[in-house]
Amino acid sequence: MTTSANTHCPYCALQCAMTLTPAKEQAPAATPGPVPVALAPLLEVSGRDFPTNRGGLCRKGWTSATLLNHPGRITEPLLKGPDGIHRPIGWDQALDLAAQSVRDARARHGADAVGVFGGGGLTNEKAYMLGKFARVALGTSRIDYNGRFCMSSAAAAGMRAFGVDRGLPFPLEALDTASTILMLGSNVAETMPPFMQHLQGVRDAGGLIVVDPRRSATAAFTNDGGGLHLQPRPGTDLALLLGISHVVIHENLADTAFLQDRTSGFDAVARSINAYWPERVQSLTGVPAGLIRDTARRLAAGARQGGSYILTGRGVEQHVDGTDTATAAINLSLLLGLPGSAHSGYGTLTGQGNGQGGREHGQKADQLPGYRKITDPAARAHMARVWGVPEETIPGPGLPAVQLLKSLGQPDGVRCLFVHASNIAVASPDANSIIAGLRSLDFLMVCDFFMSETAAEADLVLPVLQWAEEEGTLTNLEGRVLRRRRALAPPAGARSELWIMARLAERLGAPSTFSEDPETVFEELRSASAGGLADYSGIDYAMLDRGEAAYWPYPAGSTGTPRLFLDHFAHPDGKAALVPVAPRRRRTSAGGPDAEAKEMTLITGRLLEHYQSGSQTRRVAELLAARPEAKLQIHPSAAAALGITEGALVSASNGRGEVVCAAELSPAIRPETVFLPFHFPGPESANRLTEAATDPISGMPEFKSNQVWVRPVAAPASASMLQTMEAS
Repeated sequence: MTTSANTHCPYCALQCAMTLTPAKEQAPAATPGPVPVALAPLLEVSGRDFPTNRGGLCRKGWTSATLLNHPGRITEPLLKGPDGIHRPIGWDQALDLAAQSVRDARARHGADAVGVFGGGGLTNEKAYMLGKFARVALGTSRIDYNGRFCMSSAAAAGMRAFGVDRGLPFPLEALDTASTILMLGSNVAETMPPFMQHLQGVRDAGGLIVVDPRRSATAAFTNDGGGLHLQPRPGTDLALLLGISHVVIHENLADTAFLQDRTSGFDAVARSINAYWPERVQSLTGVPAGLIRDTARRLAAGARQGGSYILTGRGVEQHVDGTDTATAAINLSLLLGLPGSAHSGYGTLTGQGNGQGGREHGQKADQLPGYRKITDPAARAHMARVWGVPEETIPGPGLPAVQLLKSLGQPDGVRCLFVHASNIAVASPDANSIIAGLRSLDFLMVCDFFMSETAAEADLVLPVLQWAEEEGTLTNLEGRVLRRRRALAPPAGARSELWIMARLAERLGAPSTFSEDPETVFEELRSASAGGLADYSGIDYAMLDRGEAAYWPYPAGSTGTPRLFLDHFAHPDGKAALVPVAPRRRRTSAGGPDAEAKEMTLITGRLLEHYQSGSQTRRVAELLAARPEAKLQIHPSAAAALGITEGALVSASNGRGEVVCAAELSPAIRPETVFLPFHFPGPESANRLTEAATDPISGMPEFKSNQVWVRPVAAPASASMLQTMEAS
């Protein structure tokens, strides 16, 4: 079955609208073999007019249908034998094995010996059911997901400042008429290119201000009078924000009426900022004091004119002080009176396709559906009624992702792990230790449609559906709920995660109900979320199919909430809370000194052509040809001092591991800093070097500022040769 469908891109949270139509010449079904052969896509992709993308797509979106009949697709359950080779087995055998492994782990080590690791790419229905499956069918508290590596710091900051976390609390189109936009730690020109349409107006007005240690494609958008690029030292964004806030207060640029009427905590924040005058902040960050003052003045002027917005991304959030840095950005926005305005605001840019919905309905270790706290007695009682189980049987809070993964294979840790929509062997910090943890498990089951690096470690791999083969909903970066529609019949052996969870729940004798029908699950999700912060109770498939805009909270009987905070914030007193924060970073050494190396700061990030761990995009021929390998970006002056030339092999190492890849010389990066993309596995895996230290509030790992020793590699081997050698 191949049909036309209006749906949305499977990649980032912009969720660009697209139309799928049958290809004019239908390709044969993929046949796995020793030498994969690229096949023509079964579906053709065309951009569809929609407020976020206005018909545009990026390279990843245009090529997304290529993967639907890719020859490397997993189409039947695979069991790893004693020789380490995965071989096909039947579904009944696979499910029986998984259920027995759960029973064995619980009998030997207790219910929390079973763990679940989810993903921000799951539909709302699957994310909701995964949380229910873990707590009701498995009886474990040990569930978390890869959004802990993405949105957790921004979410924690939003919750304590506003009482609620929605990435953008306003429609994306609101940016079109802004006078000033301050964007920190996000390279949207490469991560979500259609977003740039919404920055054209502010660029034309000269009001785009980009904060990034690199001269990224987004930073370059400020060229020729388009705005300002502030290029701080990595890890100093918090001090920079305090410096801008200092100017706002001491030059009387703050919105005093807003602060008095709609916020609390101003006096404490004002005192905490006194020590961060611009000249001192210049010495800490490397950003000239004049630019700090100019930024504050532009933001204040914009708030009085067409509107000012402050937007944060992972670059300022993926740190051990990421929550405080996001809080500093929120404090600045509150000083200027931006949140709660009809023409200004603060927001954070969600990354994964369902990064917003995926964190609302039960995948997080400390949450129940509707963005309820798992420790709240009223929330627990509500979910017990919806699920039809005794409240006391619902486990309490579990472990955030890094701690969950550290426990793998440990005597009192997780011994049996289920992984859904996540490639933790590549995407997790300190990846070498994660792989060791996976190998120490008693049983590892991975649901995927390709043999990812994590699936390759699994005892059991279950083939699941791809985006164009399923129905469901997702929630984009604006908090807008969208419909995913099926256009293609899946391979005969693949199954939805909903079906898998329903069959396993039956085998485990679980209470409650586990439907495999997405709309039935969504109806249950509506009831589960009713009355919560993320209330979906007024949304149904029929209204989404009619194309109605549905922004949560959307209680039954309402018309939804495109723009939050116009009248009140979500704290009991209706006010936003300013919270004093200050830098408390510690610099860790890269390890033992190397006479031929230089200690530098490593930052990681994305490339235009690839997405997340690259498990999908590295299988698209056009994308891989454009970016076939990782390259270490280094400033020419730093490279010259080390004798490194363009394209030469270079090593970056510390006490956690080593990456060997080609050098890319660029004046776009600070001289004391190097950059690696995180999409590649093996000897090019950036997360071999990142630290598993975490933010004490959000559990976010330190991805963006790690110390490494950089040196040239004399061996005349290519990175691809090194990868082949390691695999053998």
